[in-house]
Amino acid sequence: MSSGADQVIAHLPYLRRYARALTGSQIRGDEYVKACLEAVLQEIDEAEFERAPKLHLFRTFHDVWMRLAPPPQPDRGADLTDPEGAQIRRMLSTLPRRERQAFLLYELEQFQVPQISVILRQPDEEIAAMIDHAREELSNLPQAHILIIEDDPVIALGNSQIIEEMGHQVAGTATTENEALELFDATQPDLVLADVRLADGSSGLDAAQKIMRRGSTPVVYVTGHPEDVLTGSRAEPTYVIEKPFNPETLKAAISQALSFRDPNLILEKAEA
Repeated sequence: MSSGADQVIAHLPYLRRYARALTGSQIRGDEYVKACLEAVLQEIDEAEFERAPKLHLFRTFHDVWMRLAPPPQPDRGADLTDPEGAQIRRMLSTLPRRERQAFLLYELEQFQVPQISVILRQPDEEIAAMIDHAREELSNLPQAHILIIEDDPVIALGNSQIIEEMGHQVAGTATTENEALELFDATQPDLVLADVRLADGSSGLDAAQKIMRRGSTPVVYVTGHPEDVLTGSRAEPTYVIEKPFNPETLKAAISQALSFRDPNLILEKAEA
Protein backbone atom coordinates (compact mmCIF):
# COMPACT_ATOMS: atom_id res chain seq x y z
CA MET A 1 0.00 0.00 0.00
CA SER A 2 1.39 3.45 -0.93
CA SER A 3 2.03 6.16 1.66
CA GLY A 4 -0.68 8.25 0.00
CA ALA A 5 -3.24 5.48 0.52
CA ASP A 6 -2.11 5.14 4.14
CA GLN A 7 -2.70 8.86 4.66
CA VAL A 8 -6.19 8.64 3.18
CA ILE A 9 -7.06 5.81 5.55
CA ALA A 10 -5.70 7.74 8.53
CA HIS A 11 -7.83 10.82 7.82
CA LEU A 12 -10.92 9.06 6.52
CA PRO A 13 -12.81 8.90 9.86
CA TYR A 14 -12.51 12.67 10.23
CA LEU A 15 -13.74 13.29 6.69
CA ARG A 16 -16.72 11.05 7.48
CA ARG A 17 -17.37 13.05 10.66
CA TYR A 18 -17.31 16.32 8.76
CA ALA A 19 -19.44 15.08 5.85
CA ARG A 20 -22.08 13.67 8.19
CA ALA A 21 -22.27 16.88 10.22
CA LEU A 22 -22.43 18.95 7.05
CA THR A 23 -25.32 16.97 5.56
CA GLY A 24 -27.06 16.02 8.80
CA SER A 25 -27.08 12.39 7.68
CA GLN A 26 -24.76 9.39 8.02
CA ILE A 27 -25.99 7.97 4.72
CA ARG A 28 -25.68 11.16 2.66
CA GLY A 29 -22.38 12.11 4.25
CA ASP A 30 -20.85 8.71 3.57
CA GLU A 31 -22.07 8.83 -0.03
CA TYR A 32 -20.19 12.09 -0.62
CA VAL A 33 -17.09 10.62 1.04
CA LYS A 34 -17.27 7.62 -1.29
CA ALA A 35 -17.47 9.95 -4.30
CA CYS A 36 -14.50 11.89 -2.92
CA LEU A 37 -12.40 8.74 -2.62
CA GLU A 38 -13.17 7.86 -6.21
CA ALA A 39 -11.98 11.32 -7.23
CA VAL A 40 -8.81 10.94 -5.15
CA LEU A 41 -7.96 7.75 -7.00
CA GLN A 42 -8.57 9.34 -10.41
CA GLU A 43 -7.52 12.98 -10.13
CA ILE A 44 -5.21 13.87 -7.26
CA ASP A 45 -1.52 14.69 -7.58
CA GLU A 46 0.07 12.16 -5.21
CA ALA A 47 3.16 14.28 -4.51
CA GLU A 48 0.99 17.28 -3.59
CA PHE A 49 -1.30 15.08 -1.52
CA GLU A 50 1.56 13.63 0.53
CA ARG A 51 2.76 17.13 1.49
CA ALA A 52 -0.54 17.98 3.22
CA PRO A 53 -2.80 14.92 3.08
CA LYS A 54 -5.69 16.04 5.30
CA LEU A 55 -5.85 19.46 3.67
CA HIS A 56 -5.95 18.07 0.14
CA LEU A 57 -8.36 15.28 1.07
CA PHE A 58 -10.84 17.86 2.35
CA ARG A 59 -10.27 20.09 -0.68
CA THR A 60 -11.00 17.15 -2.99
CA PHE A 61 -14.14 16.46 -0.98
CA HIS A 62 -15.34 20.02 -1.56
CA ASP A 63 -14.48 19.91 -5.24
CA VAL A 64 -16.66 16.79 -5.48
CA TRP A 65 -19.34 18.52 -3.39
CA MET A 66 -19.52 21.44 -5.79
CA ARG A 67 -20.05 19.04 -8.68
CA LEU A 68 -22.64 16.84 -7.00
CA ALA A 69 -24.54 18.77 -4.31
CA PRO A 70 -27.88 20.27 -5.45
CA PRO A 71 -27.96 24.08 -5.23
CA PRO A 72 -30.56 25.74 -2.94
CA GLN A 73 -33.73 26.58 -4.84
CA PRO A 74 -35.61 29.89 -4.36
CA ASP A 75 -39.15 29.88 -3.02
CA ARG A 76 -41.34 30.54 -6.07
CA GLY A 77 -44.50 31.45 -4.23
CA ALA A 78 -45.60 27.99 -3.13
CA ASP A 79 -48.68 27.74 -0.92
CA LEU A 80 -47.49 28.39 2.65
CA THR A 81 -50.40 26.33 4.02
CA ASP A 82 -49.30 23.25 2.08
CA PRO A 83 -47.64 20.83 4.57
CA GLU A 84 -45.69 19.06 1.84
CA GLY A 85 -44.46 22.36 0.43
CA ALA A 86 -43.45 23.53 3.90
CA GLN A 87 -41.48 20.34 4.44
CA ILE A 88 -39.67 20.78 1.13
CA ARG A 89 -38.78 24.37 2.02
CA ARG A 90 -37.41 23.24 5.40
CA MET A 91 -35.26 20.65 3.68
CA LEU A 92 -33.96 23.22 1.21
CA SER A 93 -33.26 25.72 3.97
CA THR A 94 -30.99 23.21 5.72
CA LEU A 95 -28.81 22.53 2.69
CA PRO A 96 -25.31 23.57 3.80
CA ARG A 97 -24.13 26.93 2.54
CA ARG A 98 -20.53 28.11 2.25
CA GLU A 99 -20.84 29.81 5.65
CA ARG A 100 -21.76 26.55 7.36
CA GLN A 101 -18.94 24.70 5.59
CA ALA A 102 -16.36 27.23 6.76
CA PHE A 103 -17.77 27.18 10.29
CA LEU A 104 -17.60 23.39 10.62
CA LEU A 105 -14.13 23.21 9.10
CA TYR A 106 -13.01 25.77 11.69
CA GLU A 107 -14.84 24.62 14.83
CA LEU A 108 -15.28 20.89 14.29
CA GLU A 109 -12.18 19.96 12.26
CA GLN A 110 -9.91 22.64 13.72
CA PHE A 111 -8.58 23.95 10.40
CA GLN A 112 -7.24 27.50 10.45
CA VAL A 113 -8.57 30.24 8.17
CA PRO A 114 -5.70 30.01 5.61
CA GLN A 115 -6.25 26.24 5.37
CA ILE A 116 -10.00 26.67 4.91
CA SER A 117 -9.22 29.18 2.20
CA VAL A 118 -7.33 26.43 0.35
CA ILE A 119 -10.11 23.87 0.91
CA LEU A 120 -12.96 26.13 -0.23
CA ARG A 121 -10.83 28.03 -2.79
CA GLN A 122 -11.85 31.45 -1.46
CA PRO A 123 -9.88 34.38 0.03
CA ASP A 124 -8.99 34.44 3.74
CA GLU A 125 -11.10 37.52 4.46
CA GLU A 126 -14.19 35.91 2.94
CA ILE A 127 -13.63 32.75 4.99
CA ALA A 128 -13.36 34.74 8.23
CA ALA A 129 -16.59 36.59 7.41
CA MET A 130 -18.34 33.29 6.64
CA ILE A 131 -17.36 31.81 10.01
CA ASP A 132 -18.67 34.89 11.86
CA HIS A 133 -21.93 34.83 9.90
CA ALA A 134 -22.53 31.13 10.57
CA ARG A 135 -21.75 31.54 14.27
CA GLU A 136 -24.29 34.35 14.51
CA GLU A 137 -26.88 32.36 12.56
CA LEU A 138 -26.54 29.29 14.76
CA SER A 139 -26.77 31.33 17.96
CA ASN A 140 -30.35 32.28 17.03
CA LEU A 141 -31.80 28.76 17.05
CA PRO A 142 -34.95 28.19 19.16
CA GLN A 143 -34.45 26.85 22.66
CA ALA A 144 -34.17 23.05 22.71
CA HIS A 145 -34.34 20.31 25.35
CA ILE A 146 -31.20 18.15 25.45
CA LEU A 147 -30.75 14.79 27.18
CA ILE A 148 -27.28 14.05 28.60
CA ILE A 149 -26.01 10.46 28.83
CA GLU A 150 -22.91 10.64 31.03
CA ASP A 151 -21.86 8.76 34.20
CA ASP A 152 -19.15 11.19 35.37
CA PRO A 153 -20.90 13.87 37.47
CA VAL A 154 -18.20 16.48 36.85
CA ILE A 155 -18.37 16.05 33.06
CA ALA A 156 -22.18 15.96 33.18
CA LEU A 157 -22.19 19.25 35.10
CA GLY A 158 -19.80 20.81 32.60
CA ASN A 159 -21.97 19.68 29.69
CA SER A 160 -25.05 21.06 31.43
CA GLN A 161 -23.37 24.44 31.80
CA ILE A 162 -22.42 24.49 28.12
CA ILE A 163 -25.99 23.63 27.12
CA GLU A 164 -27.42 26.36 29.35
CA GLU A 165 -24.86 28.91 28.10
CA MET A 166 -26.24 28.23 24.62
CA GLY A 167 -29.76 29.09 25.82
CA HIS A 168 -31.02 25.48 25.81
CA GLN A 169 -32.41 23.34 28.64
CA VAL A 170 -31.23 20.01 30.04
CA ALA A 171 -34.05 17.48 29.74
CA GLY A 172 -32.30 15.12 32.18
CA THR A 173 -29.06 13.26 32.87
CA ALA A 174 -28.75 9.47 32.56
CA THR A 175 -25.84 7.37 33.83
CA THR A 176 -26.81 3.98 32.32
CA GLU A 177 -28.26 2.72 29.05
CA ASN A 178 -31.59 1.71 30.63
CA GLU A 179 -31.92 5.03 32.40
CA ALA A 180 -31.14 6.84 29.15
CA LEU A 181 -33.89 5.02 27.27
CA GLU A 182 -36.40 5.63 30.06
CA LEU A 183 -35.55 9.34 30.20
CA PHE A 184 -35.69 9.61 26.42
CA ASP A 185 -39.19 8.13 26.33
CA ALA A 186 -40.31 10.36 29.21
CA THR A 187 -38.88 13.66 27.98
CA GLN A 188 -38.77 13.30 24.16
CA PRO A 189 -35.74 15.61 23.87
CA ASP A 190 -34.75 17.54 20.77
CA LEU A 191 -31.19 16.22 20.95
CA VAL A 192 -29.15 13.64 22.88
CA LEU A 193 -25.56 14.17 24.05
CA ALA A 194 -24.05 10.72 24.74
CA ASP A 195 -20.77 9.45 26.19
CA VAL A 196 -19.45 5.98 25.32
CA ARG A 197 -18.81 4.15 28.60
CA LEU A 198 -21.50 4.27 31.29
CA ALA A 199 -21.64 3.50 35.00
CA ASP A 200 -22.91 -0.09 34.90
CA GLY A 201 -20.65 -1.17 32.05
CA SER A 202 -23.34 -0.48 29.45
CA SER A 203 -22.63 1.44 26.28
CA GLY A 204 -23.64 4.95 25.33
CA LEU A 205 -23.28 3.89 21.70
CA ASP A 206 -25.82 1.11 22.20
CA ALA A 207 -28.18 3.60 23.84
CA ALA A 208 -27.63 6.06 20.99
CA GLN A 209 -28.34 3.42 18.34
CA LYS A 210 -31.59 2.41 20.06
CA ILE A 211 -32.62 6.06 20.33
CA MET A 212 -31.89 6.61 16.63
CA ARG A 213 -34.11 3.66 15.76
CA ARG A 214 -36.98 5.23 17.71
CA GLY A 215 -37.17 8.38 15.61
CA SER A 216 -35.28 11.30 14.10
CA THR A 217 -33.78 12.78 17.28
CA PRO A 218 -30.13 13.64 16.55
CA VAL A 219 -27.38 12.27 18.79
CA VAL A 220 -24.07 14.03 19.44
CA TYR A 221 -21.67 11.30 20.50
CA VAL A 222 -18.61 12.03 22.65
CA THR A 223 -15.70 9.57 22.55
CA GLY A 224 -11.97 9.35 22.95
CA HIS A 225 -11.80 7.05 19.92
CA PRO A 226 -13.86 8.57 17.07
CA GLU A 227 -12.38 6.18 14.52
CA ASP A 228 -14.32 3.37 16.24
CA VAL A 229 -17.70 4.94 15.40
CA LEU A 230 -16.86 6.45 12.02
CA THR A 231 -16.35 3.25 10.05
CA GLY A 232 -19.29 3.60 7.67
CA SER A 233 -20.13 -0.09 8.19
CA ARG A 234 -23.20 0.13 10.46
CA ALA A 235 -25.73 2.54 11.94
CA GLU A 236 -23.58 5.18 13.64
CA PRO A 237 -24.15 8.64 15.13
CA THR A 238 -24.06 11.48 12.62
CA TYR A 239 -22.33 13.89 15.03
CA VAL A 240 -19.14 12.78 16.80
CA ILE A 241 -16.95 14.83 19.16
CA GLU A 242 -13.50 13.69 20.19
CA LYS A 243 -12.31 13.79 23.82
CA PRO A 244 -10.84 15.96 25.17
CA PHE A 245 -12.94 18.59 23.43
CA ASN A 246 -13.02 22.35 23.30
CA PRO A 247 -16.39 23.67 24.55
CA GLU A 248 -16.74 25.65 21.32
CA THR A 249 -16.43 22.41 19.34
CA LEU A 250 -19.26 20.85 21.34
CA LYS A 251 -21.38 23.97 20.88
CA ALA A 252 -20.77 23.83 17.13
CA ALA A 253 -21.86 20.19 16.92
CA ILE A 254 -24.99 20.82 19.01
CA SER A 255 -25.96 23.87 16.95
CA GLN A 256 -25.38 22.12 13.64
CA ALA A 257 -27.44 19.11 14.75
CA LEU A 258 -30.30 21.31 15.95
CA SER A 259 -30.25 23.33 12.73
CA PHE A 260 -31.65 20.30 10.91
CA ARG A 261 -34.58 19.99 13.32
CA ASP A 262 -37.95 21.55 12.54
CA PRO A 263 -37.94 24.85 14.54
CA ASN A 264 -41.74 24.81 14.69
CA LEU A 265 -41.65 21.45 16.48
CA ILE A 266 -39.11 22.76 19.01
CA LEU A 267 -41.28 25.81 19.68
CA GLU A 268 -44.36 23.65 20.16
CA LYS A 269 -42.53 21.60 22.79
CA ALA A 270 -41.36 24.73 24.58
CA GLU A 271 -44.91 26.09 24.75
CA ALA A 272 -46.48 22.78 25.85
